[in-house]
Formats: sequence, structure tokens, C-alpha cells
Amino acid sequence: MRLTTGQAAGELGVTGAPLRKLVQTGLVPGVLNRPRGQVFPLEALQALKTAPHTDLSLLPVAQLAVLRIGPAMPVVGDEGEDRAWLGFGTQLTPHEILHASNRWWRCDPSRVAEGRVLPVTVCGFVVAVLVDLNDWVDNGEPATLRRFHFTGARLAGYVTDLTSPEGHVLLPGVDAEDQKLAAQLLGSRLPSQSGGPIAYVPAGPAVVHEGVS
Repeated sequence: MRLTTGQAAGELGVTGAPLRKLVQTGLVPGVLNRPRGQVFPLEALQALKTAPHTDLSLLPVAQLAVLRIGPAMPVVGDEGEDRAWLGFGTQLTPHEILHASNRWWRCDPSRVAEGRVLPVTVCGFVVAVLVDLNDWVDNGEPATLRRFHFTGARLAGYVTDLTSPEGHVLLPGVDAEDQKLAAQLLGSRLPSQSGGPIAYVPAGPAVVHEGVS
């Protein structure tokens, strides 16, 4: 049995646009492109529906920063970016995932660093986790245009397939506590609402939210 993108989005409590972005990352195998749109295999949808909602109760902070990005896109022209890709995709190497995610963001850097980890989400699913956020620089612009870059950020783990536990990859050489947090976060549902890429969510027991993006 297969469902349309609209039907699958309704089942997941999201809108069609974020779900299409998730499919473009390559994280949902088995989705087919048809003349009238994409169709989802029921098994893939059930795997996404049963993904655990993130439990942040163990974090010693009141709020956790979340980075919301879209599917990987190649950098075109001179955008002042020392990277080949923006966004997330299963075709990227760990090095490319890190640099495509760790850009110049409008945020409160100390507030981001306080959470110890920075989950990277697409359509409310955690697809990667950044750590080592204690060092940053700004772009030297006035406050309204100021952006920050985390100079020591590292990739603790990422996802290659959201429908299978075997699709979660943890990278070596990361602090044991950070790796444990990454393992708990990867593949979970962490919905957030924000007008920009950086959002802040309450750090407490898992709560189911509707209408995530």
C-alpha cells in the first residue's frame, strides 16, 4: 500500500512542503516519483510515525537550540561560503555534512553552547548532531546583521536512513557523554517553530507537538 505526500504528511502531523524536503534528503527510501507527485510506502510511513519524540529531560538547561535546515544544495557562484554544499543529504560525506550545517547563523551563541549539543533537524526529525560549541566568532556586522560561526564544532553523528535503526552513524573521537547524547537524539522527532534556522525548544520530557516544520 502506498500513500500520497499529502496523506503521509497528514499522518505525521506536518505539512507537505517540509515532508517533501525530508524526502529530498534521501533519508526515506522507497518513495516513488509519479506524474501526479510522490507516493510513500506504508512501511516507511509507519517507521516515521513510530520514531520516538526526543526526551531532553537529562539536559541541565531550560532550553535547547535546534538547527533547522533543508535538503542539500550545491553552493552556486560566489556566496562567500567556504563549502561545496548547504543543507543535509545522504550523499554527503561527514566532512561535508559538518560544513554544510555549521554556517554563519543569527543566534545567541552562548545560549547555543549552553545546551552542549546542537541537533540538526529536517521536517522535525533529528538528522545530525553537532558538538564542541564553546568557541565562536562573529562576522563583525552591526547587531541587526550579526551572524556567528562555531569554530570548533564537530559532527558527533548523523542519519543515513530514518526508517531503520541501522541508519544511525556515530563518529569516533567524540567525548563519550556527547556521543551518548547524539545516540539518544539521532532519528528522534524534535519539532520546533521559528522564523529562522535556529529555534529553541524546552529541555524536558518528550512532548508531542503538532504542525512542526
